[in-house]
Amino acid sequence: MDFEHLIGKMVLGSLGGRRKKSRRAMRFLTGGGGFLNASTLLALGGVAWGVFETLSQQNRGAQAQPVPGGFPPPAAPPAPASSAVTPPPLPGSAAASPAAPPVAPSDIPEGAVRIVRLMISAARADGTLSQDEREAILEQARGTGLEALAKGEIDHPTPLDAIVSGIPDEAQRRDLYTLAFSIVRADEHVSGAERIYLARLASLLGLDPATVDELERKAAAGIDAADAAESIAP
Repeated sequence: MDFEHLIGKMVLGSLGGRRKKSRRAMRFLTGGGGFLNASTLLALGGVAWGVFETLSQQNRGAQAQPVPGGFPPPAAPPAPASSAVTPPPLPGSAAASPAAPPVAPSDIPEGAVRIVRLMISAARADGTLSQDEREAILEQARGTGLEALAKGEIDHPTPLDAIVSGIPDEAQRRDLYTLAFSIVRADEHVSGAERIYLARLASLLGLDPATVDELERKAAAGIDAADAAESIAP
């Protein structure tokens, strides 16, 4: 999975259908040397942790006793199942589970799903999502295999507190705020409704006003300085 391509396409979708001009914001986020560079994406997307885990497992395997054929030792057999088996609930009964909401493909890191959800949330920061915005997001999502996830988020948005919960690393929280602010602001100014959204996001991320001011100032300067004439490849 090309993580950088995936996020880049979703940025195009989140900004592409907006009623604000957004070329410089897209340049700032995804252009050469932009905010969403490889190291930022690795950290935000959880890919770095996955690489660390893989290397750790390889190191542990190298220290273990070699097994003929190079295969790891078989896993311990599962514990015997209890003799008391609970039958599944009957269709239509109160115990039946509702249909599960659309989920991301299993090869997409949890952090990447968080980014997609936050971008869609930021795109509707003013309380609405126009038909053009919806279509722009879905069009880009189709090219990444995330159409089901994007459509589910558009139709049944994940609450903002659930999107950004459980992030202990302050640098990641700052980067997520910068990403959302850049989508909300685009090339123009932040409206009153969007300011309320950003204030709530900052509170949920545990960012103090001085930090928020610094992040917004740097992002706004980066957006305004971006070359508006240079097109962004889809």
